[in-house]
Amino acid sequence: MKLIELIDASNIESSKGNLDINISEVVYDSRMAIKDSLFVAIEGFKVDGHKFIDSAISKGAKAIIVQKDIDVPEGITVIKVKDTRVTLAEVSSKFYKEPSSKLNLIGITGTNAKTTTTYLIKSILETVDEKVGIIGTIGSVIDGKLIKTNNTTPESLELQKTFSMMADANIDSCVMEVSSHALELNRVEYSDFDIGIFTNLSVDHLDYHKTLNNYFEAKTKLFFMTKKYNIINIDDEYGRKIVEKLKDIETPLLTYGVDKKADIYATDIKHHAEGVEFRLNTPIGNTIINMNIPGQFSVYNGLASASCAYAYGISLEDIKKGLNAIEGVKGRFEVVPTNRDFTVIIDFAHTPDALEKVLKSIDEFAEGRKILVFGAGGDRDNSKRAIMGEIAGKYADLSIVTSDNPRTEDPQKIIDDIIKGLKKTNGEYVSIVDRKEAIKYAIENNRSKDVILLAGKGHETYTIIGEKVLPFDEREIVLEVLKDLK
Repeated sequence: MKLIELIDASNIESSKGNLDINISEVVYDSRMAIKDSLFVAIEGFKVDGHKFIDSAISKGAKAIIVQKDIDVPEGITVIKVKDTRVTLAEVSSKFYKEPSSKLNLIGITGTNAKTTTTYLIKSILETVDEKVGIIGTIGSVIDGKLIKTNNTTPESLELQKTFSMMADANIDSCVMEVSSHALELNRVEYSDFDIGIFTNLSVDHLDYHKTLNNYFEAKTKLFFMTKKYNIINIDDEYGRKIVEKLKDIETPLLTYGVDKKADIYATDIKHHAEGVEFRLNTPIGNTIINMNIPGQFSVYNGLASASCAYAYGISLEDIKKGLNAIEGVKGRFEVVPTNRDFTVIIDFAHTPDALEKVLKSIDEFAEGRKILVFGAGGDRDNSKRAIMGEIAGKYADLSIVTSDNPRTEDPQKIIDDIIKGLKKTNGEYVSIVDRKEAIKYAIENNRSKDVILLAGKGHETYTIIGEKVLPFDEREIVLEVLKDLK
């Protein structure tokens, strides 16, 4: 494709060299440059792509897009723009022939519940014979195959390539998690969203966003990029703020909830250990839903998914069929089979709000104690650690504070931060730095009917210590400990 076709002339601040050249590939990692490729120099968290321009040229890059003044050898085309991240999204979309326009693109944002909601929507759409792809925390799913990704929402180049792969595979709809980082860093620019869904918002990622309001404003950007519907949890304080922000835009709005007046809402909620039952009320009628995932949060996830299906004109019968069909999502309130008289649950809860919700959900069916094994990630938002400790002390009968991807931080320091919150309560706790030993302690000290919650890692099958990524599958560890348990 010609370089001049990849970028709107109005977005170019200045240029040097021939714009009428063929581009073989678009890259932002200089190591991936090939003959006649276009290298887009973006500033990352740790490195600046402008420092690797010479490396990209040495590997064959014929054109460079920058946002700083730089010198390059003769014969290399240079385009200067205001923001190379936005331009990377633009050229990526055009290079792959605007693939998101060939899909029904559904974006889900919020602090918690994004992953499960993507899979619930997928289940509903598949009841009406839609081919559905997923992009999110667990990875990208295309034609039933899971492709691992580094970020919840990939960088724009990988994102547009994934859309292109879905279009080539005749995927009808793509349901994707849209992170606050992706919105703030323009990864989803030039993506053609049909529907935007807001789940909830609570403290998270303040290491990057600095304030909760900045985090909220980043999330809000999605709802000004949609064309078919915006779907908002009206029970959430920040959901109501988004509704107020959207009152003057043309995109139609749907609200869902339990407590506040909403377009789509749940009544007659009944909780049990295996799932939750509720009456789904919509503008086209109501029906009883029996979901196989326990907890009040499952009601909200079901409502968000049903709202999306309603927006596409899917019948109540098919919505019910899709919601009732799903057996669960890996690492989201996942029950590990123990064949014992106690229960082990693995959940990704790694924020204060998520931890509180999952512990409250266990309250709805627990007959014995709630034993919580949890920690907090290193090199990440440390403001939530003491808050999570306080929640643990309030809702768990025994908290075992341990490691959770400490990265380059001292794991004991992270644990000490959490314990500051625990000490504000009368909650019983112990600290064990080694997470495997912490899990072992929880299982070996169980009593009949106890529920053991392993929180924070969810679908992850690794742990990050220092710069090393080491194998760590909590399911395997639980089964290994059970094998040795008398």
